[in-house]
Amino acid sequence: MKQFLVIAALLVVAACVQAQSVSNDSLPAETIAAAAAPTVTADSTPLVAAEVAPASPNSSAFSLAATPDPEPASADQRPTVYGVLKTYNWQATAGYTFFRFYIVPHVTRDMNGLNLGLVYYPGGHWIGVDGEFIGAWGASLGCCTTKYVQGMGGPRFRWAVGHGVDLWAHGMAGGANFLPQTVFGSQGAFAWEAGGGADFNVHQKRWAYRVSANVVGTRFFSTYQYSPNVSVGIVFKF
Repeated sequence: MKQFLVIAALLVVAACVQAQSVSNDSLPAETIAAAAAPTVTADSTPLVAAEVAPASPNSSAFSLAATPDPEPASADQRPTVYGVLKTYNWQATAGYTFFRFYIVPHVTRDMNGLNLGLVYYPGGHWIGVDGEFIGAWGASLGCCTTKYVQGMGGPRFRWAVGHGVDLWAHGMAGGANFLPQTVFGSQGAFAWEAGGGADFNVHQKRWAYRVSANVVGTRFFSTYQYSPNVSVGIVFKF
């Protein structure tokens, strides 16, 4: 009887072991791994802390890997940057002028006055259209003060020589008027002017100081006059 009970107990134990083996084999791998993982509660402390890099405020949730910096471009690959400087098409000038007028041979008058000018450079190029007005007054000639006015126009050429200096030359033609009336002839005459000067640019080239020297040719009193003229003034560019 005892032997029968021992054999029966062994059979029951063997059956339980076999049932447990079959149950584990039938479970999915995820369930077994979850059962094998240790249970972590709120009060428990993990044995190993995972190192997580802090997220940048501008980083995306999908940008998990840092983007390497691009290699610096070589000197030959870098773009060429040119200086930007405003070019003005118009120039207006006003200043003082000194005019020595040769009335007739051996008769001259030193005259002081105002010089006004306007120049237009189409497209800011080196050739432009020049216009000039001069009004000057001088010492008395007999009964009254001498007065001279002229208005002319013509081409102007300029060259930038660096250090904010522009050289220019012009040739103009127009008319002139001389007072007082004399017994030698008409008060009006054809006039021309040839000369040049320099502009000293300041304040980002919008303003400039100008000096110029010219020869003015006229034909008053049935004779020719070749009179020097010197001017200084301020130029405004727009």
